Amino acid sequence: MAENTEQNNIAIRITDLKKKYQLGVISYRTLQKELQSWWAKIRGKEDPNSKIGQTTRLEGESFLALNGINITIYNGETIGLIGRNGAGKSTLLKLISRITAPSEGQIELFGRVTSLLEVGTGFHEELTGRENVYLNGAILGMNKSEIDSQLNNIIEFSEVKDFIDTPVKRYSSGMKVKLAFAVAAHLDSEIMIMDEVLAVGDIAFQKKCLDKMKETAQKTGKTVIYVSHNMNTIRQLCNRCIVLEEGKVIFEGDTEEAINIYTGQYSNSPAFVNFSELSRWKTKNSKILMESIKLLDYEEWRFPSNSKIKFELKINANNDMNGVCFCFYLTNLEGQVISIFQDNTPSNYKKGESKTITFEADLTSLRYGQYCLAPELYSISEYGTRFSHHKLGIIITFEILKDNENNNIIDLDTNKFGYVKLPKLVTLKTIA
Repeated sequence: MAENTEQNNIAIRITDLKKKYQLGVISYRTLQKELQSWWAKIRGKEDPNSKIGQTTRLEGESFLALNGINITIYNGETIGLIGRNGAGKSTLLKLISRITAPSEGQIELFGRVTSLLEVGTGFHEELTGRENVYLNGAILGMNKSEIDSQLNNIIEFSEVKDFIDTPVKRYSSGMKVKLAFAVAAHLDSEIMIMDEVLAVGDIAFQKKCLDKMKETAQKTGKTVIYVSHNMNTIRQLCNRCIVLEEGKVIFEGDTEEAINIYTGQYSNSPAFVNFSELSRWKTKNSKILMESIKLLDYEEWRFPSNSKIKFELKINANNDMNGVCFCFYLTNLEGQVISIFQDNTPSNYKKGESKTITFEADLTSLRYGQYCLAPELYSISEYGTRFSHHKLGIIITFEILKDNENNNIIDLDTNKFGYVKLPKLVTLKTIA
């Protein structure tokens, strides 16, 4: 009886799930080698043309984004899905959302799914906000009367009431996220999936969304799967966490334990990092790209306190580009932005041009400990609008070493006293 009750309480069951992507062209080998590989596969033998040292995540010319995922998620659970960039989080969510199909394995969904994976996903740009609400509901299989019953709540929650009859192509990214979340949260589905899109919204709206997700999970029994690099929001929202690494589940259970495992994955980056080796490096309409970064004067991103470091950034332009600037977002291991290293000298590029720029970063205000850097190329219009051209997320991990000679009497833990080291107070006068 207990087993049947547990069975009826399942929202998502994933069994032996694999997702394989083809790398580059379908094949560049000769017909003879293709036949050799095919015959070996038929007989269950090792491929005679496989590369020496090839990892299990690479199969021939294919890449295993997910490699044998087994997960059971229950009704009313709020699950955090965490892992480094490229671990397979977004791929898993796309499979659950039926945006793409698995190569192997099975996904069983016991309820309708609403998902918010990218800004504006599921919106028709030419339709108004109101029309898109009805479109999203229809895609979920809801009839007009069901959508009508929630329409006012959706519009009120979205904070875009004044623009609800404006085509969404005129919405800012923040407005799209607000409306998309409002639709996902209020329409009648049993499973809600969120992929870090709340980072686009303002802080007040992020809190509003987190509160709404908690409420829907607790009061209506809706299942929530939430992906974020911000561990504070994971702590606030999730009662269980799954950690992915290289397409596999390496931990499933307590949220704090999962966060400790996730942050422990970070090691200091090598002196040279080639961005072009990353699967997310290039998008379809990449006009300008950061190709690589090379640290000067050090063999790895590990520095004494009070350091100033130099590095070379290689940039390739696929179009004519003017006024391009570079910045590094400085974060802690949990993905919280601490500060920004910003280039104030815009550069112009011709189509096909490549530049290597040397920068210096002053780290003297940072306390000892580990940090992350997320690079971005952007420009500022004459009206002050900021346009992002190439953003890679957290890509560099570095460490400031503890300086025992100048250490304070009390070891000030960054969790309690912050990450930026400010100048000491100066005593101007003492009256006895």
